[in-house]
Amino acid sequence: MFHLTDALSGLVADITQRVPALAHVRPERTLLFARRGRTGADGPNATCHCLTLPTSEPGYYFWADALTGTITRRSPWFVTKSPQVVMHGTPIDYMISVALPRFSDQVSRRKLDRYVDTGLPPWVVRLDTIVHELYHIAPDASGLRRLARADGSIDHRTHPPQFFDDVRDLVCSYLDTAPSADVLEVVRHDFATLQARHGSVVATTFRDGSYPQRYVDVLADQPVAPAVLVEPFKEAPGRALFTEADLVVRDFSRAPALVPVCAA
Repeated sequence: MFHLTDALSGLVADITQRVPALAHVRPERTLLFARRGRTGADGPNATCHCLTLPTSEPGYYFWADALTGTITRRSPWFVTKSPQVVMHGTPIDYMISVALPRFSDQVSRRKLDRYVDTGLPPWVVRLDTIVHELYHIAPDASGLRRLARADGSIDHRTHPPQFFDDVRDLVCSYLDTAPSADVLEVVRHDFATLQARHGSVVATTFRDGSYPQRYVDVLADQPVAPAVLVEPFKEAPGRALFTEADLVVRDFSRAPALVPVCAA
């Protein structure tokens, strides 16, 4: 079998060793996991999830009269928090999720056009995706990267044009170091080819299809204002802690099947 997220973790470690601009990324504190995503369907091929964002300021949701604007009811006061993810005692700062098999089958003319003058093969779009997510990681691990404009001000857009140019340069810099074919196998082949070569394609994922996300934490001490009807939250509160016990290995090349991840 081919363990795709293990292979991607090896690729990430190799990239961070070979590309100085990404040397701040700590592979041991960056978790790669997979989610289901159909080939050809809308949605991201991969996503960078930041777990270092601070707790929000207290607040509440409210409903107001459409005519007067008067608040008629509200939620309890709450804050939002990032959950803790700890793998075998090591805190995780960032996670990168890949949608399978969509990540391995992606075809992007727009991405390929960025590499038209390099002579690189079409599989470079998959490598571009991984470098793209790594580039989101801020050098000080404080959150997601923000680029500076020409005047020195911060561009608060997630993907300004310079972001894509920088990713292209980083991809080319990495390939210029001549990484091994074994390390690149995970991005050189589409899903069907990986399956044909190895029999099955498995990946680490979170049990029950859920994954750590920011959650609402209701304040124990509730301010009294505004004094209107308080609607309690109907959804269960989010989880504050995830560990290796929440991970499973799924065979993405067949019907869903879960196998517990063995402790290291």
